[in-house]
Amino acid sequence: MVVKHDLPRLPIVIASSVIRSAHQGESHGGVYIIDMQAGAFDQVIDWNEASINWEGRGADRGLRGIAFHRNHVYLAASDEVFVYDQQFNLLESFRNSYLKHTHEIFIADDKLFLTSTGFDSVLVFNLATKTFDRGYCLRLNPTDQRLYFNVFDPNNESGPQWGDTIHLNSVYYDKGRLYVGCLAIPNLLCIAGNKLFPFAPIPQGSHNTRPFQEGVLLNDTAAERVAYLDKGGSVLNSQPVISYRDDKLEMAHLPKDHARQSFARGLCVSDKGWILGGSSPSTISAYRLDTPSALKTLNLTMDVRNSIHGLEIWPF
Repeated sequence: MVVKHDLPRLPIVIASSVIRSAHQGESHGGVYIIDMQAGAFDQVIDWNEASINWEGRGADRGLRGIAFHRNHVYLAASDEVFVYDQQFNLLESFRNSYLKHTHEIFIADDKLFLTSTGFDSVLVFNLATKTFDRGYCLRLNPTDQRLYFNVFDPNNESGPQWGDTIHLNSVYYDKGRLYVGCLAIPNLLCIAGNKLFPFAPIPQGSHNTRPFQEGVLLNDTAAERVAYLDKGGSVLNSQPVISYRDDKLEMAHLPKDHARQSFARGLCVSDKGWILGGSSPSTISAYRLDTPSALKTLNLTMDVRNSIHGLEIWPF
């Protein structure tokens, strides 16, 4: 697809990928710098850590959330956050006993917010002191199906037990409010003043949910689309995720619960009005709110196991 010449230049983005159903000894994903305007990309990290947990489809495999702070790049693995310079030399890393199956991360006000999906929690890491100083647990009680919320200290043993009841997967921070998205909860949730309340209804199964303009922007993964909704849940704009012919796909014989195409995950917004979305097999698509479909797509691989996870505008 070719972008019209009168539109703003497409941005350079950074993306992480997870290879679902990979075998031990194979790559589990990587990190890419992608020039959407030029249609070119460069793989800067190939993730092949030998200590990865091999239970399940994705679990510990691959690098996921991406964020930036003071010229450094923060990349989340399952239970560890890695800090790189702009040339992707590893500088340091951080762990916490309540950090497991991390998905998205977000940096604001010198704080790193991390989704700890394996503990139904968001952890807060103070970038100035390099310490974890707060945790928020959102847990669904299987008996009464109520969502319980509490604040805990991630430095002692009084926090939550391991468990994934809502598949908490996205986090966003703005003006003192923390926004949290979960697969199992049909609302974008907001934490303010240590209190939890619903911000806006969303489709269940969504990823990368965040406030946007007058509503909410998200990957409606179950419906294979990128969607912009108002605060009442009505769709203001939606655009389909790209789908390829089966005979063009690699590893297409795998069951869909292990790997499938058009799995929408990874979403970011540029200051020029571009919305960039990720999908599998690893593809970046460029959207605008005034169009019915993607204006440009760039495919990194046709291996259907290889799925975009983290996606951000490259700021350097």
